[in-house]
Amino acid sequence: MLEVLFIGLSLGSILLLVALGLAITYGAMGVINMAHGEMVMVGAYVTVLSGLWLGTNIFVAIPLAFIVTALLGLFIERIVVRKLYGRLLDTLLATWGVAILIQQAVRLEFGLSFFGIHIQGLGPGLQNVDVPGILQGTLHIAGADINRYRTFIILVTAVLTLATWFLLYRTVAGTQVRAIIRNPKMAAACGIDVDRVNALTFAFGSGLAGVAGVMMSGFKTVFPDMGTPMVVDGFMVVVMGGVGSLLGSVLSAGILGEINGVVAAGTNDILARAVVFGVVIAIIILKPKGLFALKGR
Repeated sequence: MLEVLFIGLSLGSILLLVALGLAITYGAMGVINMAHGEMVMVGAYVTVLSGLWLGTNIFVAIPLAFIVTALLGLFIERIVVRKLYGRLLDTLLATWGVAILIQQAVRLEFGLSFFGIHIQGLGPGLQNVDVPGILQGTLHIAGADINRYRTFIILVTAVLTLATWFLLYRTVAGTQVRAIIRNPKMAAACGIDVDRVNALTFAFGSGLAGVAGVMMSGFKTVFPDMGTPMVVDGFMVVVMGGVGSLLGSVLSAGILGEINGVVAAGTNDILARAVVFGVVIAIIILKPKGLFALKGR
């Protein structure tokens, strides 16, 4: 049973990494970023490409993926999202289009495949990442065999969650982000550069999604469409926990991860996903603002 709970905790950790960025950007900017899942995919491909071309491992890929996806997120915010603030449906459609463009760019190797040029590690095929030897195997804890790599995922998530909490609640930038979440017009009236804070927030959230992609690449195959379901899972965590609530995202990710792990162990993955959706729907009905909402949706 301990192994099952541990698997659920590791699944919840991946969900939390994806949802943290969404919780911040949706709460502060009111943007439904449908390209957020593609940041997960890009992070996974950074792991693949850095391993093939630079000979690095997952440990190096974590900061590298964060930087690459953060810069990509900053680019998307500056070019697309910034022009559409206050237009929820327009941002949804625009970022959905961006998601498709990123997917096809990876699938077509940035268009070079049309000229017979192929980039190893890209394309429509499946890619695999080798986990470092130190993260392979199991740990024997309390009579149970615990997967080392899943332990690593949980530790990385815990560190990044604490770092996010510190940035939000112990820095000037975090105070500005929380002020924008509460009331962006009042924050702007008080002298906060809302555009700049939004851009950095969007970049930070994208970077966290990139790290989630690195973590996923260690136990799942990497392919261009892998990020599509992740944005749905991430928004489930955000909606269940409450918009802009870091604590709500942490708790809801843990709850959904454990439900998924326990039900999947007893039945199958399809039924587990159905149960997860049922739980989220029930919570939305009973608490429309989420478990720990800071503001209404």
